[in-house]
Amino acid sequence: MSFNLEVIIKKTVKKSDLNPLLFIHGAWHGAWCWHNFLDYFPEKGFDCYAPSLCGHGKSDNNKSLKTTRLDDYVENVRSVVDSIFSETGKKPVIIGHSMGGLIAQKYLETDHEIPKAFLLAPVPRHGVWQTTLRMTGRLPLAFIKVNLTWSLWPLVSTKERTQKAFFSENIPDNKLNEYFLQMQDESYLGFWDMLIFRLPSPKKVKTPVLVLGAENDTIFSVKEIKSTAKAYGTEAVIFDNMAHDMMLEENWKDVANYIIKTI
Repeated sequence: MSFNLEVIIKKTVKKSDLNPLLFIHGAWHGAWCWHNFLDYFPEKGFDCYAPSLCGHGKSDNNKSLKTTRLDDYVENVRSVVDSIFSETGKKPVIIGHSMGGLIAQKYLETDHEIPKAFLLAPVPRHGVWQTTLRMTGRLPLAFIKVNLTWSLWPLVSTKERTQKAFFSENIPDNKLNEYFLQMQDESYLGFWDMLIFRLPSPKKVKTPVLVLGAENDTIFSVKEIKSTAKAYGTEAVIFDNMAHDMMLEENWKDVANYIIKTI
């Protein structure tokens, strides 16, 4: 299989009849952030695919990251889903985190053959304006720089800012350093899409959607996560003692096992 995108593929040792899994990362991240899940789920019988969105990780981009739009990321997902279907004859279960959860929602508005989707700490249905207000209050000078430079990097530009945004306070320093070194800039126009221009439309989605959140998330509140779940006619599952990066937290297996149980 050939991609213009970096796609990490991990497959089961034995042939499986289970639907493959497609993991979509969030802002500032890349396919690398799924490493725990990519090792774990194949042991449970799932073939796994994790792309880095265009301009992220080792993936190409045909424009500046600053001007990349959410629709570009949705098309990335479409191309990977098409490739998976061409290879396996099956549409994957989609698991999207944060911005990846919004990308998944926008993709599901037009593809009604996806068997199920899991949204992990997803961008809320009303967008990221509440998050923007919270972060502006905490990092006012950084937000000024964001708007002057069209770069979202100032918001995560130190280990301390990365930890505050994504991880629990007790994350081991060696892991925080490992993850921080892989963080990168994010699309400025993509941010505006998440703020106002490309909000989700749950009524257009026919796929069963489950929404998972984290008790100690500083990006999206538990209230926002529950509101997203309500829009899909379900109740959010909130994991205790966990921060925003649910797939990288120390208790990530709780999330993985819940997905396996409900898939």
